[in-house]
Amino acid sequence: MTPAFSVCVYCGSKPGASPEFARTARAVGRWIGEHGGQLVYGGGKNGLMGILADATLDAGGRVVGIIPTALVEKEWAHHECTELHVVETMHERKRLMAEQADAFLALPGGIGTFEEFFEVWTWRQLGYHDKPVGLLNLAGYYDPLVSFLQSTVRQGFMGDWQMDLIRIESDPEGLLRELVQAAGLAPAARVEQI
Repeated sequence: MTPAFSVCVYCGSKPGASPEFARTARAVGRWIGEHGGQLVYGGGKNGLMGILADATLDAGGRVVGIIPTALVEKEWAHHECTELHVVETMHERKRLMAEQADAFLALPGGIGTFEEFFEVWTWRQLGYHDKPVGLLNLAGYYDPLVSFLQSTVRQGFMGDWQMDLIRIESDPEGLLRELVQAAGLAPAARVEQI
């Protein structure tokens, strides 16, 4: 069955300090699965990544994991993914993730999450894709980053139009729905699991 939409989610391989991060990762995965969607992510089983993937699978969604060989060898791969693609490099990983996604969403995470988020935002600015990009500012996690980005606009290194290329929200369900609709797709009616 073809998924109604495909969302690439970037998030931490650690659970983070607040239980709210894990609860929200679970809610995001559940929403994707319950609305006939497909999760594309980094293929890990640890931290928010694993919670997100498990919740998507439990809710009946498809999960496509893309992970480099070096991380598989460290036993970080989530082997229960619907599809698990093992690639040689991080560049190949990110390219495949981007190709398979209709939209991108960053949850709380560390430098890997930041790097992936900034890359797809940069690609959109340069016209390499026109897929929506969202930043879930959960519990104010990204407040310092958003403040810094606004400062770069004031300092003349970015324009408002670049900020307008991303959606920054604190409500996961609202942001997911907005991203899917901005991609020109519609989430399926909620599927109740037995």
